[in-house]
Amino acid sequence: MGGAGMGWIAAIIIGGIAGWIASGLMKSDTGMVMNIVLGIVGAVIASFVFGLLGMSFGGWIGQLIAGVVGACVLIGGARVLGK
Repeated sequence: MGGAGMGWIAAIIIGGIAGWIASGLMKSDTGMVMNIVLGIVGAVIASFVFGLLGMSFGGWIGQLIAGVVGACVLIGGARVLGK
């Protein structure tokens, strides 16, 4: 996340929104800071994996989608490891 046209402030805002959406979809109760972290890390991981598959996301909407997908994967992985 934070690619060519996206600054750190935009990455934090989009990451927070992506983490918030993912926590709602996955029914997890995370705070604002954790939502931002999940969204940013999720977007980085999802963008990397999708890049390996030949898919790329451009712009803030693409990064938001990648962030939501990645954050959902992170939440799901944390649940599996927690049990």
